[in-house]
Amino acid sequence: MGTFIQLVVDGLATGSIYAALALAIVLVNQATGLINFAQGGLAVLSAYIAYVFVQLGLPLILAILIAVVLSFVLGALVERFLVRRFERGDPDTAVVVTIGLLTLVTGISAVLWGYNNLAFPSLFPLTSVEILGAVVSVRSLATAVTIVVIMVILQLLFLRTKLGLALRAVADNPASAAFSGLPVGRLLMVGWGLAATLGAIAGVLVAPQLTLTPGMLDTALVYALAAVILGGLNSPIGCVVAAAAIGVLENLVAVYIPLIGHDLKIAVPFALIFVILIVRPQGLFGRKVVVRV
Repeated sequence: MGTFIQLVVDGLATGSIYAALALAIVLVNQATGLINFAQGGLAVLSAYIAYVFVQLGLPLILAILIAVVLSFVLGALVERFLVRRFERGDPDTAVVVTIGLLTLVTGISAVLWGYNNLAFPSLFPLTSVEILGAVVSVRSLATAVTIVVIMVILQLLFLRTKLGLALRAVADNPASAAFSGLPVGRLLMVGWGLAATLGAIAGVLVAPQLTLTPGMLDTALVYALAAVILGGLNSPIGCVVAAAAIGVLENLVAVYIPLIGHDLKIAVPFALIFVILIVRPQGLFGRKVVVRV
């Protein structure tokens, strides 16, 4: 029983990493209608920016705040001068653009800081506590709580605020939103800026656990995309629940199903995606989209 609880706790800690990135992907999709494959690369770049300011002697919290602000500006500029040229064109072209942006940002990080693992300081204590016989890192626990708080804020943003409703209107139908007097271009920039900000928070939360490298979030991006598909592209709550479920399930499968083991556990989310896309294409918590023609 102790092993089972430990696997569940470790899975939830890992799932919080996937959830952090998944929330940023959902935010971009809700604001622009796109899936941003470059989200992981931008998050890593933000973590490197924070790392630079820490090395310059600034307090960690101040370095993170500066990185968050710069990430908002970077995200807005990327939307304005790169992504906007492709947003309302062929969706496949926009996907290729974000993949190319991921490659570019990862390359820039590698050129500037190399591929060596860098130790990123943690916001939270490195001590552990015992819960139901399982040893839980305070850092992992605090990260998970932070992700849940961000999830709630995002849910309230899109459902209860004028900005959130405006972002959703622009993503659903930019032409109608423009006729309604909404500043479509500015809102798109804000959407990407907010997603980059959320990515920056994800990057600095994850970096102390994974160590800082240009490809730090490459694997996590795969799991985050799986969580988004499972939970629903329009549901922050859904993607967090799905990310936690993936983290726990892959841990349990790796230990209790020897045929799969640790080598094949990455196949678990893909199997779940296959089933969900057949049974419920909009995701477990997603809403069906009705298109009038």
